[in-house]
Amino acid sequence: MNEPDPDIELLARIGNNETAAVNEMVSRKLPRLLALASRLLGDADEARDVAQESFVRLWKQAARWRPGQARFDTWLHRVALNLCYDRLRRRREHVLDEAALGEVVDPSGAPEDQLQVDDQSERIAQALAALPQRQREAIVLQYYQELSNIEAAALMDISVEALESLLSRARRNLRSYLAEPRGDATLGRGKS
Repeated sequence: MNEPDPDIELLARIGNNETAAVNEMVSRKLPRLLALASRLLGDADEARDVAQESFVRLWKQAARWRPGQARFDTWLHRVALNLCYDRLRRRREHVLDEAALGEVVDPSGAPEDQLQVDDQSERIAQALAALPQRQREAIVLQYYQELSNIEAAALMDISVEALESLLSRARRNLRSYLAEPRGDATLGRGKS
């Protein structure tokens, strides 16, 4: 870890019970945690619960945080991922909320264009939901959370090569699903 961790000073202030520091950290980290949990869980309420629990753990850990082993942001994402895994383990179905994956669209577009974009967003959400959990996680971390391969691999506790393999299989499965006529495609859940 060559670069200084940009969150260390703020974390120390949180450890000293500075309210302004807590508010700043929440402002900094909440959008990404909510996006991560929403995409993995497909439920906005559960995503808010995961984000809240992540911040509770941050607050409890702040005074004891020792820099050096991992960047704080990586640790916080790992906490959120673990909380998501706990919730997914409790579920029987892994259905993503299409609204959580929807794209922001210019409301001034033509109605036909809007319908086409909505249809495409729905198909992408269905394809992503159909991926095996580890492939979906790799895609979400890299494309939606915009993490580097190194960061995503560290969060998933796998090698960069294993991450790249998951991404390759996920992209292939997504292409296959999206190439099929609507409703005819299924993604294999055997390989993760």
